Amino acid sequence: MLFSGRRKKFGTSIQTELYVQPLQFYGQPPLENISLSEFETFAVDRLKLLKTVENLGVSYVKQSEQYSKKLDSELKTLNFPYRSESEKRRKDHISHFILRLAYCQTEDLRRWFIQQEVDLFRYRFNGLLSKQKLEFLHKNNLQYDAISLKEKKELKEKLVSSTYAISGITVEDQDFYKVPFQDALDLVRTRKVYLKEGYAYIPHQDIVTIVLNDFRTRLSKALALTARSLPAVHSDERLQPLLNHLSHAYLGQDYSIQKNVGKISLEQIDSLSGKSFPLCMRQLHQALRENHHLRHGGRMQYGLFLKGIGLSLEQALQFWRSEFIRGKVDGDKFDKAYAYSIRHMFGKEGKRTDYTPYSCMKVILSNPPSQGDYHGCPFRHSDPELLKQKLQVFKVSPSGIVQIMELVKGMHYQLACQKYFELTHNVSCLNSQHITVCLQTIQDSVTRPYKETLEEDL
Repeated sequence: MLFSGRRKKFGTSIQTELYVQPLQFYGQPPLENISLSEFETFAVDRLKLLKTVENLGVSYVKQSEQYSKKLDSELKTLNFPYRSESEKRRKDHISHFILRLAYCQTEDLRRWFIQQEVDLFRYRFNGLLSKQKLEFLHKNNLQYDAISLKEKKELKEKLVSSTYAISGITVEDQDFYKVPFQDALDLVRTRKVYLKEGYAYIPHQDIVTIVLNDFRTRLSKALALTARSLPAVHSDERLQPLLNHLSHAYLGQDYSIQKNVGKISLEQIDSLSGKSFPLCMRQLHQALRENHHLRHGGRMQYGLFLKGIGLSLEQALQFWRSEFIRGKVDGDKFDKAYAYSIRHMFGKEGKRTDYTPYSCMKVILSNPPSQGDYHGCPFRHSDPELLKQKLQVFKVSPSGIVQIMELVKGMHYQLACQKYFELTHNVSCLNSQHITVCLQTIQDSVTRPYKETLEEDL
């Protein structure tokens, strides 16, 4: 991509060929000149699109009819009229590569970008006609061998018993592809396909899983390569501020302490943990109170959350110090070994970055907790039976536990967390950003008494 004051008319044979197909793997970068204003507009519009994909992925079960209808509706409101279908595909192509520049900078940014792009790709691929899907596979050299009718008849019973949502009547009416099992690990892991001699037998409707794995791998490698070229990109004074702004925009509302209007006292934390904390933070608080210690992963996850709900640096140092010295750490050791990292969270040490609370996606995709760890997402990382027991202890109703466990079984961890929040607060979360809702709920519960006192004084 080159930048100029005005847009150069596009239409080279290479570029035009890219826009013949409704979907692509984004293997070929844009080669045309675009203006800086168009660069910025495309980037912001794509970010809005990915934020919409993220929000709906939290509120609805992905690939469900409700999810698809809602996303289809949202995409129509985000798109504006185009002179042609190729213009629409051109914007899709260019905007994807612009956000690559912004979201290749750190592991967290890459992880977020890949997840949203994969979800968007899934939605678009599922919307293709069967003929278009086959054309896409052929164009991208994704050639899988369809098993013969004879082999289908021989394996009919095993295909029916091993394949999700397949009946004996439909086996002979659709194609099955013989794929190396390592290319279909998601389907193998959830026991949705038949395995034989190192091959997975994939029904036509599940071929999207194989395509998504390929897309995810390609995009991950591409982002790593893009990251290497960042120094050259950042040398352009026109681009660096814009890319930095874009890379921070996905975090949503900033709950850093400077912008936090609420104030929280140390005495309120215990009661708030039981009433308003999401389960991951409630678990960390309970472990800290019981063991008087948390390992690094837990301290970072919980410490930034406490900062997000209004704990000041001085309060944070007092909170962690008072708890740790009740265990095996004396005051001197705490000051030497732990105080620095707390000041670092608040941007007072090191490179002085003012960190915000972990996003839900970061918590879910973090390294699983090992023995003695309490960080991570309990809906993803806990043993199902232990999770049930925990929910019972926290007085979630039996019917609520069933609903939550069904979502966990389907790997809809954010929806499970949202359902827990709804059940423990007797509300229905209209806002899909439930971590933001949790933070706002806590701030409201903290600031309300102060507001009422002020009103009485007036």
